[in-house]
Amino acid sequence: MSKPKDNNPSQGGLIRLTARCTAADCAGKLGPADLSAVLARLDLPSHPDLLVGISTGDDAGVLRLSDDLAIVNTIDFFTPVVDDPFTYGQISAAGALSGVYAMGGLPRTALNIVCWPQTGLPNEMLAEILRGAAEKAREAGVVIVGGHTVANENEEVKFGMAVTGVIDPHRIVRNVGARAGDALVLTKALGTGILMTAFKRDHLTDEPYQAAVRSMTQLNAAAASAMLKYDVHAATAIMGFGLVGHALKMAEGSAVTIVFEESDLPLLPGVLEQCRAGMIPGGGQRNREYYAPSVRISDEVSDEIAAIAFDPQTSGGLLIAIPDQQSLALLAELHNCGHRDAAIVGRVTPRREHPIELV
Repeated sequence: MSKPKDNNPSQGGLIRLTARCTAADCAGKLGPADLSAVLARLDLPSHPDLLVGISTGDDAGVLRLSDDLAIVNTIDFFTPVVDDPFTYGQISAAGALSGVYAMGGLPRTALNIVCWPQTGLPNEMLAEILRGAAEKAREAGVVIVGGHTVANENEEVKFGMAVTGVIDPHRIVRNVGARAGDALVLTKALGTGILMTAFKRDHLTDEPYQAAVRSMTQLNAAAASAMLKYDVHAATAIMGFGLVGHALKMAEGSAVTIVFEESDLPLLPGVLEQCRAGMIPGGGQRNREYYAPSVRISDEVSDEIAAIAFDPQTSGGLLIAIPDQQSLALLAELHNCGHRDAAIVGRVTPRREHPIELV
């Protein structure tokens, strides 16, 4: 299959950033089992003004400054999913900002985080990464106030942002609070982990590649603004732990069961074909191994859809729990503001044997 060429005029497309990493982006993050084991050894942070900490694995932390003002802090950085440095910078920034948007906050400042090889890559490529991130930050109204660099001994590149936002302490959207009877709205299509694995292996054509890039570079700003107009009960950004992993946090923290309908899940173009071709990232396999005991998968669900449900997403969409009677209005608003793939993907029920069901 012909491989899409990244737009990289300064390097003539000769240097492949994805070839320098063992796992691309969120597929390369620490697996949920390892992370849980590490966190279990720690005392959870505590402070009277800490409104959201790490206890529910939420998208960001929230610290109250006054009765009507709190700050939201989040961070995300990862290895390249594309070869074009400018696009990589855009994707990294969009992903980092999503943690603030998922809480209903407004991102205001960001710090760049750079891990750059000491040899082998021209500094012009790093400048393009930073330029791509800066463009996406400007689109979000975010000011980049500085950053930090580390010179790597190995070849891997990593880039991301630490983001600070503001929020009304009385209007924080948590990843817990979903209620039986809620509908579940997903704002972006699934499959970036599988598609970018295919890209890295030279197995992806231009159309699905471009669709994945458009999804990953799209900010969740409009989606967050839209959801705040409704009685949202819970929301979370779908990132490295996949749809199932992030939904599981919502289900467990809300003491409910989340049921996803196979036929309702929005998929990026080409993801089913790449899944059948075996383009499953290691992060997806780790997610499935860890989360499988908490998930009931109906016999009628295809193997491909099951794999996609565990697929680690890069700069994925928001999963929103909202009263069923408001879901169609929210969906229409999401479609009108540019989230054309947004869909109602399931429902919330009283707690059953498994916190997640895929039917």
